[in-house]
Amino acid sequence: MDVLSQTNLRDLALQDYLRTAQRRTMLLLALALGCALALALDISTGPSFLPLDQVFDGLFRPDRLDRAARAIIRDVRLPMALMALLVGAALSLAGAEMQTILDNPLASPFTLGVSSAASFGAALGIVLGVGLPGLSADWIVPVNAFACALGSVALLEALARSRAAGTQGVVLFGIALVFTFNAAVALLQFVASQEALSQLVFWTMGSLARATWANVAILAGVLALVLPFSLRAANALTAMRLGEDRARSFGIDVRRLRLLSLLRISALSGASVAFVGTIGFIGLVGPHIARLLLGEDHRFLLPASLLAGALLMSLASVASKLIVPGVLLPAGIVTAMIGVPVFLVLILRRPDRV
Repeated sequence: MDVLSQTNLRDLALQDYLRTAQRRTMLLLALALGCALALALDISTGPSFLPLDQVFDGLFRPDRLDRAARAIIRDVRLPMALMALLVGAALSLAGAEMQTILDNPLASPFTLGVSSAASFGAALGIVLGVGLPGLSADWIVPVNAFACALGSVALLEALARSRAAGTQGVVLFGIALVFTFNAAVALLQFVASQEALSQLVFWTMGSLARATWANVAILAGVLALVLPFSLRAANALTAMRLGEDRARSFGIDVRRLRLLSLLRISALSGASVAFVGTIGFIGLVGPHIARLLLGEDHRFLLPASLLAGALLMSLASVASKLIVPGVLLPAGIVTAMIGVPVFLVLILRRPDRV
């Protein structure tokens, strides 16, 4: 092949890459626009419907609204709507990394025991009042949930570093954690008082009603801290999709990559579940939607997973207020309704990867 032909091939390959990158960028912008529209819709829906123009005024020109409308938008609905976006983004980003490092399409914080561990931590605080000394009553449950979520990921990480355990062993161990923590929560429910039992059941359903500006700020801070490190590892995570041996041939320290990824996953999923309770399937569905749209290049997959999860969770928040008029359903119920069909489709399509 002459030099001219090689140059033409390189030019064609470059043009094809640029077209693909442009298409992926447009899809990311479309997801971001969808998140913005879903946020506005989430703020406008509720027992008292607010037109979108009033929502816009409440966000950017509050002096045009009366005090009641401003309070509804800024003090009640906006924290819940932002929390929905942040929780969906954090869980979906954690799910994308977990599916990659464990090479399993059904891996997520919900299916590998992180959410169950957080529920156990919350149960300890609600039923037994167990918590770190010096904490106020308002922070015992979220801190317990966060600590237990970190502990479950630490167990997964310890097994992942074991020479005897492969990625499938980690997945099976995570499933065992789900059953173990669920049994422990059931035991605490058995000995709980009627009031504590009702609080625990409501917490495990997952609700955005507990959102406050302090919680929103903490979760936003965690996401802002973790996201740059996730994006920095995007190329290494893409190489992991080719297999651990191929990744090692590229000079990637697989064990270190898995350790750092699990630390990021623990921070994202622990902080999310600590503030809103158990939210299932967002960490499973969001990454798969992103893969379907943009492929396996993690430079695009990670932000797309973040945006897809945020969009799904925001729409679930809207649905939780519309399914039963006048009643705010727990968001965890709505996400399970979305996630279960997708979960079944994944099992039926790829039974060899379960």
